[in-house]
Amino acid sequence: MNRIVLYYAFAPISDPEAIRLWQRSLLEQHGLKGRVIVSRHGINGTAGGEVRALKAYVKATREHPAFKRLDVKWSEGSAEDFPRISVKAREEIVSFGAPDELEVDENGVVGGGEHLRPEELHELVDRKRAAGEEVVFFDGRNAFEAEIGRFKDAVVPDVRTTHDFVAELDSGKYDDLKDKPVVTYCTGGIRCEVLSSLMVKRGFKEVYQLQGGIARYGEAYGDSGLWEGSLYVFDKRMHLEFTPEAVTIGRCVGCGTGTNKFENCADLACRNLRLFCANCAQDEAKRLCPDCAAGGGRSTTAAAPAAGTDEAAAR
Repeated sequence: MNRIVLYYAFAPISDPEAIRLWQRSLLEQHGLKGRVIVSRHGINGTAGGEVRALKAYVKATREHPAFKRLDVKWSEGSAEDFPRISVKAREEIVSFGAPDELEVDENGVVGGGEHLRPEELHELVDRKRAAGEEVVFFDGRNAFEAEIGRFKDAVVPDVRTTHDFVAELDSGKYDDLKDKPVVTYCTGGIRCEVLSSLMVKRGFKEVYQLQGGIARYGEAYGDSGLWEGSLYVFDKRMHLEFTPEAVTIGRCVGCGTGTNKFENCADLACRNLRLFCANCAQDEAKRLCPDCAAGGGRSTTAAAPAAGTDEAAAR
């Protein structure tokens, strides 16, 4: 049996390069493929392969003193969903472009939002509504990801990459939310660890984060809760649905038909992603993004991310 494991841990790392070499060796030893990023703030990874090998890999990773609190999630897939092993040491394990704003200790991110398990999220929403307040869902992903799935009535910031969030928060667009209860969410929880701390630093008074992200929420509630649509994932699968009852909220840019399938621009040198139905995807003229069609080079549409971790599109 094959699976994919997603994990992260925020903890102080004194020698990221040593961790990088160790992680690459572990993946090779267990015959796995995937993508891992290490920084002085912790580790963020996704790996695919045989279940017993993945469990041995996770166990070995957790044996490191810094990674005892590793947040681990499982999903369908295999090593074939990744092109190779990629293990890198970088300034950040989530690329917000603000490494000096992030503070971590042995318990994780310092000063972030309050963690909510899926059932606690529902309790918060019910409690606030009973008091006449509405909870604001704040999407912590790249805007294109929300085109195929999001929490109902969520605020979706206009960001192409995670790197854009700092400027977006500093723009003043969301100052009206600073006195409201705000729940941040992302694919697996890691982006919101950082995003919620950035929001708290900027004066948002009541900030929460969905623990385990959309992936764990879907495990708990499927399509019977507050989520609607498909979940974009950063590997060859491109998207997944929690149940057969999942609604299709994405719309083909060619004809408006419902779809959850992203396609690359027809220009092989361009990696921009847009939504297409099966029929329109066969028309190469339609699949050219606006700038390529006009002969002006790559457009500002979302760029296809490399296969890998929860926030791979932000690299």
